[in-house]
Amino acid sequence: MTQVVNMSHWRRKLVLWMVMVIQLSLFLSVFSTEIHARKLLKDNHINTNDVRLHISDRQVIIDNGLVEVTIENPSGYLIGVKYKEMENVLERRNHNSNRGYWDIVWDDDAYDKLETKHVEVITQTNDIVELSFTKTWNSKNHGKTLPLNIQKRYIVRRGISGVYMYGIFERQEDFPEAHMYQIRIAFKLKEDKFRFMAISDTIQRVMPQSEDRVKGHSKPLDFKEAVLLTNPSNPKLKGEVDDKYQYSTENKDNKLNGWISDHDAVGFWIMTPSNEFRTGGPHKQDLTSHVGPIALSMFVSTHYTGTEIDTFYKEGEAWKKVFGPVLIYLNSASSKDDDHRKILWNDAKRQLSEEIESWPYNFTRSEDFPHSQQRGQVNGQLLVQDRYMDKQLMQAKSAFVGLAPPGEVDSWQKEGKGYQFWTQTDKIGRFNIKNVRPGVYNLYAWVHGFIGSYKLDLNITIQPGNKIELGTLIYDPPRNGPTLWEIGIPDRTAAEFFIPEPYPQYVNSITNDGADKFRQYGLWDRFSNIYRDSDLVYTVGASNYSKDWFFAHVPRKTGDDRYRPTTWQIKYNLQDVNNRGTYTLQMAIAAASFAEVEVRFNDPNSNRPHFTTRRIGYDNAVPRHGIHGLYRLYSIEVPGYRFRKGNNTIYLTQTRSDNPFEAVMYDYIRLEGPNSLND
Repeated sequence: MTQVVNMSHWRRKLVLWMVMVIQLSLFLSVFSTEIHARKLLKDNHINTNDVRLHISDRQVIIDNGLVEVTIENPSGYLIGVKYKEMENVLERRNHNSNRGYWDIVWDDDAYDKLETKHVEVITQTNDIVELSFTKTWNSKNHGKTLPLNIQKRYIVRRGISGVYMYGIFERQEDFPEAHMYQIRIAFKLKEDKFRFMAISDTIQRVMPQSEDRVKGHSKPLDFKEAVLLTNPSNPKLKGEVDDKYQYSTENKDNKLNGWISDHDAVGFWIMTPSNEFRTGGPHKQDLTSHVGPIALSMFVSTHYTGTEIDTFYKEGEAWKKVFGPVLIYLNSASSKDDDHRKILWNDAKRQLSEEIESWPYNFTRSEDFPHSQQRGQVNGQLLVQDRYMDKQLMQAKSAFVGLAPPGEVDSWQKEGKGYQFWTQTDKIGRFNIKNVRPGVYNLYAWVHGFIGSYKLDLNITIQPGNKIELGTLIYDPPRNGPTLWEIGIPDRTAAEFFIPEPYPQYVNSITNDGADKFRQYGLWDRFSNIYRDSDLVYTVGASNYSKDWFFAHVPRKTGDDRYRPTTWQIKYNLQDVNNRGTYTLQMAIAAASFAEVEVRFNDPNSNRPHFTTRRIGYDNAVPRHGIHGLYRLYSIEVPGYRFRKGNNTIYLTQTRSDNPFEAVMYDYIRLEGPNSLND
C-alpha cells in the first residue's frame, strides 16, 4: 500500500514538472519573439550620428544617419528620402514636383503646389536641423497665383528615422478674396516597392497598382473615383472594387496611415499627433492612403461636408495658421520574418504614441507654434437634464466636448479656418481640454444618446499658462414632451440601421469588418432590389430599425439612369389624442446631399406637406461610402388635430431623384406628445 501511494506521489510531481516546462517554453518563445522584433527595429531608434546639413544651388540634404532627406532648392519639394538600402522611397520616375509636396485647391479649381522662392536655416545643431522654404505673394500676380504667404518647414532630429513637416500660411488684410477648398501634403511612393497599405488594425491589404485602374484593366463605375478591377496585375484582386473614399476615416481616428514594401520590409508612415489644425471637428471624414501608392496628410477639404464648410477668405480679412507638424516616419524589419507587416505596424503605433505624448512639440522654432508652457487648459463637468428620461441630472458619459472659434450651435462642423481642441468626458462627465493655443473660443459639446448640441453662451479667452475652471455645466437637450416612440440611436450616424450586403460583383475585401460594412460599393442601389414592390414601411412596435430601416433614404431605380422619389411610411398607434395639444416630431439627419424631405401626417396626397427641409446638403456621403456627413436637427411641431386615435401614418418623401446619390441618412426620429410636466 505504501508503494502505491509513493508511485502516485511521483506521478503527480512528474505531471507538475512537465506543465512547468511547457509554460516556461511558451514564455521563452513569446519573450524571444519580442526580443527579435525589438532587435529588428532597434536601428530605427538607436543612433548617435549628428544631424548634418548640406545646401547647394539645386538641393538641400539633411542626414541624421537613419534617413537622408533631399529637398529641391528653392522650390521646397521633397524629392528624396533615403532609408536603409532604398535609395529613395519616393517615386523617382515622377517629376520633382510630384513626389512629396504641399498643394492647395483654390477658387475655380485652380491648383497650386506652393513652389517657394527662398530657403532659410532656422536651426542647425548636432541634434536638430529646421529649414523654412518661403514665398511672399506679390500683387503683380493678382489672379494668377494664390494670394498667400508661404512657409514650408522641415525638421530632422537626431535618432528619429523620419522628417517632421509643417506649414505656416498667412493672408494679409489687403490680399484679394479667395477660396481655399483643400490643403494637404501628398507623397507618391515607389510603385514597384510599396504594395501593402495599412490604415487601421482592420483596414490593411495588398493594393492594386495605378495601372490597374486604367482602361483595359478596369471598368468605370457610377461614381468617378470607383472602378471594378477586371484585369489587374494581381489576379487575386480581380472582381474587386477600388475607390479611394472607401479608405476615408474621421479626424479623431486619422492619426496613422501608410505603406509597406514587403520585399524590403520597410514601412512609410504619416503620423498626426494632434487634430488641432484640422477643420470640421473630430467627426469630419477625410482621405488617407490610396492606390498610387499615395499617402496623404489632409488638413482642409470639402469632403463629406461640401461647400458648406467655410473656406472663403474675404479681402480685408487677415489670417494666419500653422498646419502640423506631422511626422513622416520610416521603419524596418526583416523580410525573412513572416510577421514583418505586424511588426512594422505595431512599431508605427508605438512611435505614434510617443509623438502624441510629446505634443505640443518643444523643438519647433516658430513663434507661431506655441509650446506647452505657452498654452492653456479648460476643465469642467457636463451633466444632462431631461426630466422625461430621469428626474435627476444625468452624467454626460463619453460626450465630445471641444473649443472652437466662436459661432452658432454646431458651427464647428462647418468651421474651416481656425483651431479646434476636442476631448471626451469620463464616466461622470468631467472633461479636461489641454494644450489650447491662446485665442478666443466657444465651448461646444454633444452627448451620445441625446439629440441636439450644447454651446456655452460665453467667450472663453485662453492666455499662455492659464487654467480655466468652468465648474458644472448643464445641457438641456431639445424636448417638448414625453416619447411616444423612437427610431434609431441619437449618435449622429446611420450606423445602427440596416446596411445590406453588397452585390457580389462589387465587393472590396478590405471592408469586410462589420464596423466598416457601410464602405462597400453600390449599397444605394440595393434599396430598389430589396424593396421591389413598394417603398419602406416601418411599423412601430413590430419593426426593428437594425433590420427594417434602410440606412439611406435614396431614390428608386426604375431603369437605366432613371430614378423616382421614394416615400417611406412610419405606422404607429395612439391610444389617446390631445386635439388641443402640440406634438413634436424630432427628426435628426446624419447626412444630406442635394436632398429634400417632405413630412406629411396621415394624408400622403396632400398638395402641401406639413413640413419640408427644402433642398439641403452637399456632403455626398452615400457615393463616398460615409455613414454620416453634417448633422442637422429639425424639431417639427404638429397640432393634435392632425392625429387620430388608433392607427396613424407619417409619410417621409425624399423628393429629389436626378441621380441615385440625392439622399439623406437619418440619425434618429422621435415623436413626442404634448408637454405633461409642470415647470
